[in-house]
Parts: sequence; structure tokens; C-alpha cells
Amino acid sequence: MKFLIISSFLPSVLNFRGKLLEAVHQQGYEIHIIAPDLASFPAEHEKLLGLGYYVHEVSMQRTGTNPVADLKTLGSMYTLIKKIKPDYVLSYTIKPVIYGTLAAWLARVPNRYALITGLGYAFQNVEHGSKRSFFQKVVHGLYQQALSHSHKVFFQNPDDLKLFQDLKLVKPHLPTVVVNGSGVNVTDFNVLPLPVNAENNPRLSFLLIARLLGDKGVREYAEAAKLIKQQHSEVEFHLVGWIDENPAAIQQSELDTWIADSRLKYWGKLSDVRSAIAESSIYVLPSYREGTPRTVLEAMAMGRAIITTDAPGCRETVIQGENGFLVEVKSVTGLVVAMQEFINKPELIEQMGQRSREIALHKYDVHQVNRHMMQEMGLI
Repeated sequence: MKFLIISSFLPSVLNFRGKLLEAVHQQGYEIHIIAPDLASFPAEHEKLLGLGYYVHEVSMQRTGTNPVADLKTLGSMYTLIKKIKPDYVLSYTIKPVIYGTLAAWLARVPNRYALITGLGYAFQNVEHGSKRSFFQKVVHGLYQQALSHSHKVFFQNPDDLKLFQDLKLVKPHLPTVVVNGSGVNVTDFNVLPLPVNAENNPRLSFLLIARLLGDKGVREYAEAAKLIKQQHSEVEFHLVGWIDENPAAIQQSELDTWIADSRLKYWGKLSDVRSAIAESSIYVLPSYREGTPRTVLEAMAMGRAIITTDAPGCRETVIQGENGFLVEVKSVTGLVVAMQEFINKPELIEQMGQRSREIALHKYDVHQVNRHMMQEMGLI
């Protein structure tokens, strides 16, 4: 029996689906992976091959809407899937979900599943009654067509499911399942002591890990850091991430300004974020919308208090006042107020961090999440 996963970004296969593939492989399934740009990620490619998986390259633009290129992607996927002859296909992220699901249907794969991990700019403002752009109508139409040929669709939060239902992108008879994100390996992300200064006193340190996109709330975080440091120069603000090829990406000049005026300590892009989380007291994600944010789960597993937005995907990770605070989307003032609460009451940092760990263990353990998905796909 063969299990195929289709991705638009090879590193995410290991980082976000690695434990799922491991669990499926342990059930005796032959693992196949389709992804673009294999030459750009030689380490990840070699590691996947070393695990005994089969990795296939497909032509795919992660961003952009060139119809000729996308048709080429669909054709390439169809040819590969016909060759692989998988029994199960799971696609995630926008282009694999659309073109992978359609190709799997055309190739008559008997079990086809889609995982919606987040919505991105193709869904920006649509739930607030704004008129959909031509681009959005095209993407939504493609989603509707592809998902109609899926046997089950997984969502990572109930808000995304409701939006897809409201937009009629999933038909009423199509089975849907909400899972608790991608999960987190609570063994790899274990609790570490809170940071201290040279005198061994607690050191207050905020952290954001994200692709440097506007809709991740990076600008709001930088502005909140500026305001807090005007009153509390000793408080640290850390930033991990990189400027992505994305219409919502911030400008390099903005990042340079934040570094130059010393409001942020910039780590760049990290393959392992545990060192950055270890240097933080509180994790902050002011995102406008997520599937379920993996970085928040990792920080929770490591015993960190959380500040995030009362937005789809984010709000599920925080019990207000127990393991952190929820703030309004796009609100610099809300971020500052929440940060000030930790400055005024530092005892909350450890208390809320302990509660974060409890929630991670109970709700987001990657093995529980993967078992749920595998049961829903009929793999166990």
C-alpha cells in the first residue's frame, strides 16, 4: 500500500508532517512525496530519502497565478500520480490542495484527502463582507472544484471550516474534520528555565517567530516594542524569521530600521527555534489569521506564556488569563497592554507558562493529532 503526500515546500514535509509520515510508515505503508525545487533543499531531500521515502519533483510556483504554469503543474502531478499509483493522497497548502486533489481524482486514486492549514491572502477580508476580487473568485472557484473531488477535508480550526462552508467551497455532504493543528512533539520541545540576567535575576524577554509578513502582525509587534522600550529599556524583544516571496512581505528597509534603533534583536531564519524560545519569557504572535500556529504550540510546550490575537486559529491556543492573553487583531495598544501586564506582574510569567505546558500535553501532542488524522483517513 502506498501513501502520497503533496507539498509546495519540501522543508515543511519534515518540519510539519514528519511525525505523521513516520506513523503512517510504521503501519507498513510505502511513503511517497511530491514537492517542487528539490535541488534547493538538498539536506531535507537526503534526510527523506534516508528514511526510506520516495521523493518526486514537480514544477510548481509557490506564489503567483500564471495559468500556463499552473496547468503545467496539474499535468506534471497527474503524470507522477499515474506512475506512483498511490492508494492514499494527502495534499496541503493552496496549490497542492487544488492541483494535487484534481490530479489525484483524474488519476483515480481511491482515497483523496485535503488539509487546509491556513488561508492566506486569497481569503483576506472576505469574512468582513468586502467584495471579493477577481483573483479571490478564481481561487475560491478552484478550491470548490478540487474539494468536490476529495473524500474528506481536514481543517485546523473551526473558523476556517465555517468560512469554507459560508463561501460554499465545501458541499454539505462532504465529510469535514477539525484537528488540533499539526501538533507539537512535546518531547523535543520540553520545558526549559526562564531566562535570567548576569546577576541571576529574571530577564523579561518577548519573542516573535514568523515569516516577515504584514499579516503575521510583525509591524504591530515592532511598534509595541518601540513603545514599551520608551518606558522599560531593559525589556528585550526578539524576532526570528525571514522576508518571504509573498505579496504581504514587509520591506527590507523596515526591518533594517527596527534593528538599527535597537528595538528588536533579530536572529534571522533558524532551522531550530528552541534556542530562541529558551531566551524568551513570553511568546507573541499578533497574526491576523492562522490554521493553528505551530510556533505558539512549540512555545507552549516549552512552558512559555502566550500573547496572541483573538483571531481564527490563534484564539484556540490561549485560555484568556490562564496561559496568556488574547488581543484584538491589528491593535498595537492591545499588545502594549498585555505586555505591560507581564511587566507589572512578573509572577504571571511562570504561572501561565506552566499552564501552557499542560494545554500542550493535553490538546496538542503530535502523536494524538496524528492518530486522529490517521483514523479519519482509515489508515489504522
